[in-house]
Amino acid sequence: MLAKRIIPCLDVQNGRVVKNVRFFEDHRDAGDPLALAQRYEAQQADELVFYDITATFEGRKLMLDVAAQVAEHVMMPLTVGGGVNTLADFRQLLLSGADKISVNSSAVRTPQLIREASDHHGAQCVMLSIDAKRRAAGDPQGQGWNVFVGGGRVDTGLDLLRWAEEGQRLGAGEICLNIMDADGTRAGFDLDATRAVSQAVDLPVIASGGAGKLEDFRDVLLGGSSGGQADAALAASVFHFGELSVPQVKAYLHAQGLPVRPEWHDGGAA
Repeated sequence: MLAKRIIPCLDVQNGRVVKNVRFFEDHRDAGDPLALAQRYEAQQADELVFYDITATFEGRKLMLDVAAQVAEHVMMPLTVGGGVNTLADFRQLLLSGADKISVNSSAVRTPQLIREASDHHGAQCVMLSIDAKRRAAGDPQGQGWNVFVGGGRVDTGLDLLRWAEEGQRLGAGEICLNIMDADGTRAGFDLDATRAVSQAVDLPVIASGGAGKLEDFRDVLLGGSSGGQADAALAASVFHFGELSVPQVKAYLHAQGLPVRPEWHDGGAA
């Protein structure tokens, strides 16, 4: 079994890391992007994800300065997203030091962007980020989840599983799934949605939204009919505000029999 990845996520707005609940509630400042990135590198996080959470909605340019500054000071893989609309945007961010580029709203509007980026830079550079929300009871489409864009403001009507499958067909290298109902609540990941996407595609799936305690990470990474079957778990507020640390999560997962990097023994790194 491949090692399970633990990925802190930094949602950036106006040059600061922020955290909201369900995208729009309980706005909190979480600190400086570079300082947090350096903290997570010291904690041996597997990767780091940066999202400019209002770039698409506000029609702003890429946060090239933040990407370049962080890439200069940390060595772990860096994914950047927000306001990425063209192949030229991919190139700019990669030249600034990003290892992978996340696309969300632009991929829904122009699906061919996934294909172009994958063909030009390689699938390993293309993360398809999906914001989804469970459909209300009685929805004509039946049970399931709809895809949202514009920072969670616009319901596209797209079915989550169909869009994930299409993203794979177009050449995405992995999927980051954020379930809006759980985002920032610390009530646990949406295991049903994560499992459904993991079973629908052959790509690595990163679970996002809802981490609150150690058991949540275990549950979403476990295989079988009760686990989320994710390949990686992404979290923000529990790390930013010190409720949990990356080493704590990795030590716990190791004790639960899940493989992590580096090897862990007696609660510490080998």
